[in-house]
Amino acid sequence: MYERNQAQQDWLESLIAKLGGVAGTVHVQRGEDLYLTGAHNIPSNVVAIVSRVPRGKGMAGLAQVKKQPVQTCNLQTDETGNIKPGAKAVDAQAAVALPVLDGEGGVRAVVGIAWSHESEIGAAEELRMMQLAAALPQ
Repeated sequence: MYERNQAQQDWLESLIAKLGGVAGTVHVQRGEDLYLTGAHNIPSNVVAIVSRVPRGKGMAGLAQVKKQPVQTCNLQTDETGNIKPGAKAVDAQAAVALPVLDGEGGVRAVVGIAWSHESEIGAAEELRMMQLAAALPQ
């Protein structure tokens, strides 16, 4: 079940605009799984599918487990197996899932951002986005 957090939703929309993205999500970790608390330009059928993401599944789950960003240059054509069918329903191409770490190095959330164009995100930009994602409100 999607439990929208208005502060996180507002923050997400601001971050997407700042990064020139077209869509995004916020998932907070509760127990082992991730739960959707913010979504922008995500089709309602996809929201239903990703309202709970099991540990290690999809881009968000991989970012959760690896504690590192997970990206694709094109959601539509990715063949790694990391992109779930629901993600391909989002009208976007390049995407990144950014883990948000707590003070002890544990994952407290994962922020997803997607763009309308194909792109590969370099290490410096990935680091900058991780720093921006760290400002996610509780």
